[in-house]
Amino acid sequence: MRKILKKYSNKTKAAFILLVIMLIIIMSNFNTLRNSKNVNENINAIYNDRLVVAYYIFQYDNELHLIKAEAQKASLNNDYRDEKIKNALRTIHTIDDLYVKTVLTPKEKSYFEAFLDFCSEIENQTANKNWNLVLKSSNEALTTLNHLSEIQVREGKSKLASANAMHSGNNTLGQLEIALLVVLGGITFYLLIIKKTKRNIKIPESPSLN
Repeated sequence: MRKILKKYSNKTKAAFILLVIMLIIIMSNFNTLRNSKNVNENINAIYNDRLVVAYYIFQYDNELHLIKAEAQKASLNNDYRDEKIKNALRTIHTIDDLYVKTVLTPKEKSYFEAFLDFCSEIENQTANKNWNLVLKSSNEALTTLNHLSEIQVREGKSKLASANAMHSGNNTLGQLEIALLVVLGGITFYLLIIKKTKRNIKIPESPSLN
């Protein structure tokens, strides 16, 4: 290996190292850009698929508690109670289409379908004026919402942890790039300033014939 290296001048070796460092910096830059894109996607997912959905769940929860309250007021006129519950269900159904458009995990999708089934049961039981079953289905729907809320927290934490890990990776790559640029500057300085020392060879004078 030493014999091979001796074949090349110091400037050639420095130029080769310079090329390697440039390639490493370019690859590091591509990796940083990819990480930045992934971080941005994770942040968007946290907002669009987790924080926004958490607000939908909050709205669902409010409407279901209203339905429970109406189902428990036995003294109220049935038609009045029926109308209040139907209004709450209409509000719930306006949120359904928005919820479905978000990214759902398989487990989340399963719970959401169960929630929709409970809402359909509430609608049928309200039409039949079966308030005890309305109350029961409302409680089951609220339990399902709790499961959905727990999924939101877990998925949000997972996305945030992934974004933080990529951000940390970008910082490490940034520090590596700075170190490589310092080395790059040193090699560039060497190539521009340092010159190979030339030896002056003295040619002896020819002997005098005198």
